[in-house]
Amino acid sequence: MKALIVDDSRVMRLILKKFLASEGFDVLHEAGDGAEALERLKEVGKVDLALVDWNMPRMNGLEFIVAVRKDAALSGMRVMMVTTEAEVSQISRALDAGANEYVMKPFTSEVLRDKLGILGFSDGTHA
Repeated sequence: MKALIVDDSRVMRLILKKFLASEGFDVLHEAGDGAEALERLKEVGKVDLALVDWNMPRMNGLEFIVAVRKDAALSGMRVMMVTTEAEVSQISRALDAGANEYVMKPFTSEVLRDKLGILGFSDGTHA
């Protein structure tokens, strides 16, 4: 399974990368903002899952999700927003834009694992 981690924090990308590797994702791509993430997707093609921060330079996570959902080639990609944005209105905006799930930082591995299960990924396998 392939995943893309989009976060301007190198440390957060490392944390998420280690977690996804432990869950069976074998190809893990990274980007520091939404614009870089779109470039990466052009290079590598569609991934199974994208974990996306909201607050990033150049192109934020919400703008990235809107762009992804406009691209038919990326239509089946699952997107999980992983962010400090905790207001209900922000959660609604992300889900309305096309995010499949939403996780607030700080998070636990159990929360991420539960969200992966909801998205159809369980025990490191594609459900």
